[in-house]
Amino acid sequence: MYINDINLSPLVVSEPSESYKSDTTLNRWVEVLVDCPGASTELEKGEKLYTYRLPAKLEVKPGDILSVPFGAQQVGGVAIRFLAKPPADLALEKIREVEDVIQRDFIGDSYFILLERVSQYYYTQLIQVIRMALPPGLLGRSQHRIRLKRENIPNGAVEFLGSTAARQILKILQSQVDGDYSFKFLKRQVQGFDRGKKQLLERNWAESYVQLLRYSQPQTKPVVTLVADGSYIDLNKRQREILKVLRDCGGELWLNEFLQICKTTTPTLKGLEQKGCIVIEEREVLRREQGPALAQDQPKSLNTAQASALETIQTLDEFAQILLHGVTGSGKTEVYLQAIAPLLNQGKSALVLVPEIGLTPQLTDRFRARFGNKVSIYHSALSDGERYDTWRQMLTGEPQVVIGTRSAVFAPLPNLSLIILDEEHDSSFKQDSPIPTYHARTVAQWRAELENCPLVLGSATPSLETWVSVRRQEAGGRGQGAEGRSYYLSLPERINSRPLPPVEIVDMRQELQQGNRSIFSRSLQTALQELQERKQQGILFIHRRGHSTFVSCRSCGYVLECPHCDVSLAYHHTEEKAPELLRCHYCNYARSHPKFCPDCSSPYLKFFGSGTQRVTQELARQFPELRLIRFDSDTTRNKGSHRTLLTQFANSEADLLVGTQMLTKGLDLPQVTLVGVVAADGLLNLSDYRASERAFQTLTQVAGRAGRGEDPGRVIVQTYTTEHQVIAAVRSHDYQSFSQAELEQRQALNYPPYGRLILLRLSSLDPIQVQNTAQVIATALSTEEEFEILGPAPASILRVANRYRWQILIKFAPDALPQLPDWEEVRSLCPSSVSLTIDVDPINIM
Repeated sequence: MYINDINLSPLVVSEPSESYKSDTTLNRWVEVLVDCPGASTELEKGEKLYTYRLPAKLEVKPGDILSVPFGAQQVGGVAIRFLAKPPADLALEKIREVEDVIQRDFIGDSYFILLERVSQYYYTQLIQVIRMALPPGLLGRSQHRIRLKRENIPNGAVEFLGSTAARQILKILQSQVDGDYSFKFLKRQVQGFDRGKKQLLERNWAESYVQLLRYSQPQTKPVVTLVADGSYIDLNKRQREILKVLRDCGGELWLNEFLQICKTTTPTLKGLEQKGCIVIEEREVLRREQGPALAQDQPKSLNTAQASALETIQTLDEFAQILLHGVTGSGKTEVYLQAIAPLLNQGKSALVLVPEIGLTPQLTDRFRARFGNKVSIYHSALSDGERYDTWRQMLTGEPQVVIGTRSAVFAPLPNLSLIILDEEHDSSFKQDSPIPTYHARTVAQWRAELENCPLVLGSATPSLETWVSVRRQEAGGRGQGAEGRSYYLSLPERINSRPLPPVEIVDMRQELQQGNRSIFSRSLQTALQELQERKQQGILFIHRRGHSTFVSCRSCGYVLECPHCDVSLAYHHTEEKAPELLRCHYCNYARSHPKFCPDCSSPYLKFFGSGTQRVTQELARQFPELRLIRFDSDTTRNKGSHRTLLTQFANSEADLLVGTQMLTKGLDLPQVTLVGVVAADGLLNLSDYRASERAFQTLTQVAGRAGRGEDPGRVIVQTYTTEHQVIAAVRSHDYQSFSQAELEQRQALNYPPYGRLILLRLSSLDPIQVQNTAQVIATALSTEEEFEILGPAPASILRVANRYRWQILIKFAPDALPQLPDWEEVRSLCPSSVSLTIDVDPINIM
């Protein structure tokens, strides 16, 4: 891991598989990238590396995670490279020692190149990229502690110590049962602590160690192990009974469990341990997401298209980009499973990325049923301890499958041989904040190149970027270009040749003219009634959560708004007889619903719009016997709630699943025969050039939830704009015609995939200052002719959480990268009160 373009003294760089060796054992120096705010800037432009001395007995390799002193703190850092001698302008007495190694062999050469590329492409400090790639807290502050080794201390030990400080430290340590204190505490208590500590360590009466944050340490539990049956030992009757229980239980039990079974006490077991019959020791317990017990699943027979796709994927043993374009229900997951199976048998690993946590329960269950405990889950909803343990398990090199959301693209898997992005079109793969604002699809492509393995992008509605990229290279004869080989694999039919569900478009304008003022069309009402009579199940998709999108006074027109954001408050109904609640979906501000208009004191306040809560209430009123489950971010906040709700629905504990975007993300529910879209217009009329693409993807995906089982499906889409091109394409499940028309518009306007964008987001508590700063930056950028500047302009929602937001959009051609601005100079134009985020290839520009 040699870092170029930094003018420093000669380096000694270790080979990846060897620890650092030097001709001198007295002084060894390493440069460390320190995780401390303000300690670094962009690496290529001089990101600060700090020089540390290595203790004589500490072995370190480039890429190890270290604990180092920084100021008065103990912080994490990454060993970057070794120095033959320290910088000439740095006094030797100012060089501090590395404290310890937190994690060995974390960053290999190819992994480090990946992190550097993310840092450069997304204009983010390297240490921030590394911090994001690691599990939480591993680079956080640690503390150095000293622990007594009682077994090494002779009687009258104090007399052997010549140092007053050493005697004081020993006395304090002996006063506590564990004999364990932090350096920070002892330094306050004992004058000359460092000299006294050194004496205790030299005599081996104590040991020092680095304590990480609680969840960055392995979790252990005491276990009791049988080592002798006691037949030749003098034991009483009770002790023999205890040993028999342990022997009958396989010779090993957790301590707490054993105490309960035997109805005994720890001192009794300690007695058996002293007699050599048992051993009580701490053993690590892996914190991992626990799924339900599953029956072993066997590979399914494949149809012709599936078999052809699988054969192509399995013949590739180097980097290639594969678009697996399969209609909803075409069996893409089975292709993934059968592509991974032989890799595990060869001792290799695979990485599967999914858009959101809500998609993982069903998918992970299928993978666990096929591959058992070789499957690990990694996403932000895990506890910090679960993420830390799962991350460490990846480093073992055991063949495994890691399934996760976008952050799992940085999973440190050795022997990585296949990367899969399921539902690759989904915008959840793009991170808006915090920085780096990476797209998992882009990073996955880089990683596949570095690991020299295939990348499979699966979707029924591919993103236009992927569609154009793959088809363009296909048209070029699958040549080896800058992006490697590309393959287009199609799964045009559903499993068992089941038909795609017919899509009925209902014009809500005609419904209103004919006297129907319900939020449900007559066609949807009839279908819901039939659903109940036939004992079948259905899905209702609503664009928004909550009860109503806004509350307005019918007398004066006043709309209740969030005091911290420039948006209306949405009404949320919690439960019967509970206070009516208004909530902001941007900053989470909440207040009770007023009885009178705050502006004119009128009592006539009306709810407008329909969220999931209002739809469920209306369903309960019109169809009281219909059993409902709400599936949105309000009802799935708690850990495991996604699995619980989907399991209830799969077990036929409800007739109808009512929810938002989560319902579109790959759910496989064979018993669903009806899908209803209550209001498609909320997807179509957004001020975003991607609005049509997102609407088509969402409506096509949710329509694809119907008719996956033996019974045929039916889809009803309610809209006020039946003539919209998206609605026409959804009606016929026609991706080709939609993509062709949409791409023509994109090309005319030079928008992705025919152009590239960089979005500058500025925000501040001061509305004047952020506006002026945006203008200053736009003026500075306007001197360049190689790219187009759009803005500055206020964000579509100017104020969020009391911060005023402005935007500048940079547009340029993708083929020849222009001379982009010096981003450090741009940042220097921002006062400290204005925050600037550089979003490369933004998905959301609203």
